[in-house]
Amino acid sequence: MPKAIVVGAGIGGIATAIRLSAKGYDVSVFEANSYAGGKLHSKKVDGYRFDLGPSLFTMPHFVDELFRLHQKNPVDHFQYIRKEVLCNYFWDDGVKFSAKANKEDFIDDASRVFNEPSENIKNYLLRSKKKYDLTASLFLEKSLHKLGTYISRETLKAIFQIGKLDIGQSLNTSNKNTFKNDKLVQLFNRYATYNGSSPYQTPGIMSMIPHLEMHYGTFFPKGGMHQITESLVELAKNVGVNFYFNEAVERIVVANNKAGGIESINGNYDADVVVSNMDIYPTFKKLLSRERQPKKVLVQERSSSALIFYWGISKNFKELDLHNIFFSGDYEKEFEHIFKKKSLYQDPTVYINITSKEEPKDAPAGHENWFVMINAPGNYGQDWESLKNQSRKNIISKLNKILNIDIEKYIVSEFILDPKGIESSTSSYRGALYGAASNSKFAAFLRHPNFSRSIENLYFCGGSVHPGGGIPLCLLSAKIVDDLIPEA
Repeated sequence: MPKAIVVGAGIGGIATAIRLSAKGYDVSVFEANSYAGGKLHSKKVDGYRFDLGPSLFTMPHFVDELFRLHQKNPVDHFQYIRKEVLCNYFWDDGVKFSAKANKEDFIDDASRVFNEPSENIKNYLLRSKKKYDLTASLFLEKSLHKLGTYISRETLKAIFQIGKLDIGQSLNTSNKNTFKNDKLVQLFNRYATYNGSSPYQTPGIMSMIPHLEMHYGTFFPKGGMHQITESLVELAKNVGVNFYFNEAVERIVVANNKAGGIESINGNYDADVVVSNMDIYPTFKKLLSRERQPKKVLVQERSSSALIFYWGISKNFKELDLHNIFFSGDYEKEFEHIFKKKSLYQDPTVYINITSKEEPKDAPAGHENWFVMINAPGNYGQDWESLKNQSRKNIISKLNKILNIDIEKYIVSEFILDPKGIESSTSSYRGALYGAASNSKFAAFLRHPNFSRSIENLYFCGGSVHPGGGIPLCLLSAKIVDDLIPEA
């Protein structure tokens, strides 16, 4: 049986291992940490359970598909519920908006709250769907770096309708050309953060993302986001995948332009196929340091990172749901600070995720577990202690004003994760959450491919390569790698 080695047990690496096992490979996964999941991990502190990383779950059929590959019923191993409310939005002037998952309800409510013609919103969402339908098979489901991808009816159709994709203007410009209300523009600008980019730089094609949320829905996995990792690791082990935890890989062995295995801290392992789920930057700088470096890819601007406060809150807030956003009063300045000044704005947009709303055991009775996040620049050697202290004050001040409460006295437990910590624990270069930023119209084509052009039997998956970061795209990267690797 041919052997495959996967470097890194992030969600993309686990999914790749499951797929290659179904193809007949003897698969081993090597992970430097003592746990699987990468950013998709959890922690229990003082009676509260927190998901440490990704908090939004969409397109669960990509997870279900992995169980079906091995003739297993997903429901027996992994369960989730569909949310009726996508997110609750709050502004400093008292405006509140609860975004419903049902498209018609969303249009009616948004038209009323923002005094926006319903036709504007309806047409925007129709264009969002059109963009996704035209480009999904090209940009998301196939390798952009294989000629065969472009010799297809779908590609020709997308090319002939390229004017409808808004590639030549920013997401903000696209939204401002559609909506009269600045708050609604800001709401739709927020979707740039789903790939760690700025709405003032990322192209308007990113307006396809709202369609994904409303068409496919947003979900909550029973047991929390970490249950995605737990269930897939269990599946992988059940189908024969071997995991080597606390075993960092030091080098991918290349001879005669072929990957033939790895060197880890514990020894050498041969393989017929090697897949790196490690961030593409350290993959080349550390594991492939003797090989030719893809300089254009490695110097790409990194996506945003995050500063996260995990708070145990000794109170229930009925006005909050699973996902909540408290918007900055000046969104453009916030992103200018993040991407241009590599700093944090004094009035940040605050995202609060509360899994105890769906999973009461995640917090003691009468309490809530708050995942409080602001978008942040990557780690460029900033004084993170000072930035954390000031941001904490700014966040509390904002929440106190909008919720009309002294939140400080309800914080009974706290720990913090900054970009420096994200970089250290996940090997994500500069702590970037999504690898490279998508702050240009060529960004999709600049991501590193899912295979090596110069080294045979070497492949790449995960959020730092094509098609991008976030759970669905990481799972799609595994699917693309699966398509590229021959049957055992």
